[in-house]
Amino acid sequence: MPTSPGRVGVRSDQPGLGILCILAGMTCISINDMLIKQLSDNYPLHQMVFVRSVIGIGCNIIILQFEGGWSSMKTDQPVLHIIRGLAVVFANMAFFAALAAMPLADATALFFVAPLFITLLSIPLLGEQVGPRRIIAVVVGFAGVLIMMRPGQSTIEVPFWVTMLPIIAAFAYAFMQILTRKLGISARASVLAIYLQSTFIVVSALFWLIAGDGRFVDQVDNPSLIFLLRAWQWPEAGDLWMFLALGINAGVIGYTLSQAYRLTNAATVAPFEYVALPLAIFWGWLIWQDWPSTQVWIGIGLIAGAGIYVFVRERIRARPVSSQRPVRRH
Repeated sequence: MPTSPGRVGVRSDQPGLGILCILAGMTCISINDMLIKQLSDNYPLHQMVFVRSVIGIGCNIIILQFEGGWSSMKTDQPVLHIIRGLAVVFANMAFFAALAAMPLADATALFFVAPLFITLLSIPLLGEQVGPRRIIAVVVGFAGVLIMMRPGQSTIEVPFWVTMLPIIAAFAYAFMQILTRKLGISARASVLAIYLQSTFIVVSALFWLIAGDGRFVDQVDNPSLIFLLRAWQWPEAGDLWMFLALGINAGVIGYTLSQAYRLTNAATVAPFEYVALPLAIFWGWLIWQDWPSTQVWIGIGLIAGAGIYVFVRERIRARPVSSQRPVRRH
């Protein structure tokens, strides 16, 4: 019999609701990425992160009052929460910096090597056994990355190090997931979201103190670095709704994705994260008239296929992942 999702540390098995949560969360992530890319020509990344996290944490605090109140924030593993938060902040910063210089669909596809990194990291860090079929899936996925990037002949017309940013983000994200597996189910969805939003606020505020006046931006010419170092400015009237949408999205993303992995096991809901790929392609075509080349389509297919196979294989093996649910990128 399913247990209430409000009970912490107790197995819950509500796959239908979990899938709805993951679909809602990934849709909001896609909108979030689109908005950040849209704003990246005029505002610094850390300003957007700060504003969206302040609004998002407000939404999560309201939800917290229905999930146990402030007493639920107590934890006996604060260091692990901090490290996990810093990992997801680094993943976001690297991914969003890439968005300023490359197509949304390409960056999203490259980021989806994260499940393959999780598979590899689970061997030394969690002591898990990974069979030859999943190793082959990892190799296929990374072959997709090489096809997309083809060093020296890339169809992604940006510097090679910029194309590496989504992959670096994926590695940081995978490391965060491994830490979350070690942490286990010890907090409600709203609590997990508040810890992450708090980390975003602190880091972006430090960015403002160091570079918020734009003192370093004249020293760089790459769009990704300019995006990181541009001076803060008050949003134009026509952009205010996008900042508000970023904040509301942040609140919804933090809650729905945390809740999805509390309601059912990771192998059930994780494949549905790949709905973000067609959404990214759609936004890129609609707003920037970007359409993946044949080479990029092949890479997307190999990366997505390998990632989905890893999750399906995990489900077939009936691994006990329900007590080790990760928290996603946002």
